[in-house]
Amino acid sequence: MNKRYQNLRTQAGLLGAISGSLLIGLPAGAMPRMQTESLVSQTNPSPSIFQEAPYNRTRREPISPVTPGATPTQPTAPSPVTQPPLPEERQAPTAMVMLMDGRVNIRLVNETGANISYQVIGDTDQRSLQGKSDVMLRDLSPPVSVTFRREDGGLISVTTQPSEKGMLEARFTETTDLGMDRNTMRIQETGAVYLN
Repeated sequence: MNKRYQNLRTQAGLLGAISGSLLIGLPAGAMPRMQTESLVSQTNPSPSIFQEAPYNRTRREPISPVTPGATPTQPTAPSPVTQPPLPEERQAPTAMVMLMDGRVNIRLVNETGANISYQVIGDTDQRSLQGKSDVMLRDLSPPVSVTFRREDGGLISVTTQPSEKGMLEARFTETTDLGMDRNTMRIQETGAVYLN
């Protein structure tokens, strides 16, 4: 009986180990499915940010089934994205210069006591214009963009005036009015001059 008891005990232990591993393995195998289901129920499948511009472009309204005698509903098209107007479209030019053979010369006059850094985008590197001095930029082909800033961080007021055919003069003076501060001058192919 003792031997039989030991045999039964060994078999019971083996059966317990197998069934225990099955019980332990079963929840582990079912866990990813349960976690996925709980995550799906907890997350928002349609966050509100995707209903706002500019993310709402790909959103399509579901088409409801048409019942007899009913008018079908059409999906709504996303509204077009509006671009802000360019400075040239929202302001009048500050000056008009008559181009000479499609070219323009620009005389920069620094009437401030500070140095001014300037650059003709695509034509020159950044350069420095000493206070109370001037420089001539020759033979530029519009559109031309000139950027400038006072090296001491002060504000610049700019006045532009055509002086002769193919020539524009831009005078830099000091200002304390933030609304008068300018840092870019653009000359269009038409000769229109814009300050920003």
